[in-house]
Amino acid sequence: MMRIEQINTDKMKLIFATNNKHKLEEVAQLLTGQFQLITLAEAGIHADIPETADTLEGNAALKSRFVFERTGLNCFADDTGLEVEALNGAPGVYSARYAGEKCSFADNVNKLLHEMQDKDNRAAKFRTVISLILDEKEYFFEGVVDGEITREVHGADGFGYDPVFKPAGFDKTFAEMTLEEKNKISHRARAVEKLVSF
Repeated sequence: MMRIEQINTDKMKLIFATNNKHKLEEVAQLLTGQFQLITLAEAGIHADIPETADTLEGNAALKSRFVFERTGLNCFADDTGLEVEALNGAPGVYSARYAGEKCSFADNVNKLLHEMQDKDNRAAKFRTVISLILDEKEYFFEGVVDGEITREVHGADGFGYDPVFKPAGFDKTFAEMTLEEKNKISHRARAVEKLVSF
């Protein structure tokens, strides 16, 4: 019981295993006041962490274990994929490098729109899996948001596939939303909420 009280009174330090500044910004806002988020650079890790697994769970675990092995500190990592129904779940685990190893967000979006140009079924979902290593034990949390792929790019905010993903029940894409709006409903927010309540 003592340990739980300690978590509530002192800010718990957590390393977030990502070099993606957009993800850092989103998650930092979600964890405001509850945790002290430590970046990889602040933890002294400057290496590229391999993402060679063929599932989101696998990649999240690879990243959190990489950090834990080097620091021995509580940490978490996420992996996120866009799963498009008409493309049999692609790009999925390959979302970040859909258009090739050194591709940009725009390259990925353009490839997706090209693959989808003759598809009437636009259904898709964003899925985030978080691997948390806390006191040497590993836990997983998942967040999912359903939506559809638009026929063209809308909005200038966000990152990745945000300009072409319109969440169910909304008439705008993630890229047309403020960070506050997106953080109320996004896949990453849902996974982080589960981590926080845990």
